[in-house]
Amino acid sequence: MFTGIVQGMGELVALEEKQDFRRHVIRMPADMLNDLALGASVAHNGCCLTVSAIDANQVAFDLMQETLRVTNLGALRLGDRINLERAARFGDEIGGHAMSGHIYCQATVTEVIRTPDNRTLWFELPANAMKYVLTKGYIGVDGASLTIGAVRERQFCVHLIPETLQRTTLGARTVGERVNIEIDPQTQAIVDTVERVLAAQQSA
Repeated sequence: MFTGIVQGMGELVALEEKQDFRRHVIRMPADMLNDLALGASVAHNGCCLTVSAIDANQVAFDLMQETLRVTNLGALRLGDRINLERAARFGDEIGGHAMSGHIYCQATVTEVIRTPDNRTLWFELPANAMKYVLTKGYIGVDGASLTIGAVRERQFCVHLIPETLQRTTLGARTVGERVNIEIDPQTQAIVDTVERVLAAQQSA
């Protein structure tokens, strides 16, 4: 489980490409390396990956075909920065909201509104994901737990404070770029359950 509180940004320093497979190596911040071991879970832009090798502050992770298909990790290039969060431990403060590290889909940045002390980003989602997106609800964007500011048709926005802009890659996002989206699991469960109940009633 993750909390959606990005702990640091890593730099992609090496890539190994194979058929429907990628191994990437991240230079991780020193304060995220304590007790890190093979098999540990680390979220990359919100996607849960498993540590496969450790060499000082360079940590390798394997990305399978489904990960490359669903997430934006396959589009990363050397030198790109990645939002990182280690798996939550029992007793940790949940500052964001409970997240699984399973990416539902990607969204495209459609508008960036800059103001002196914050920033608003608008995203477009696939139509089938919009039923889970509610104003003031939670959503995971590239691993950051954020509150949805407003919703319109197939778009939603989030408002970013200076701390989020500094701590995450969201401050560098531009129009046309794609981000990983994790839907709030409680919202998804409620919506899906209501749909099933209504469908059963209509077919009865």
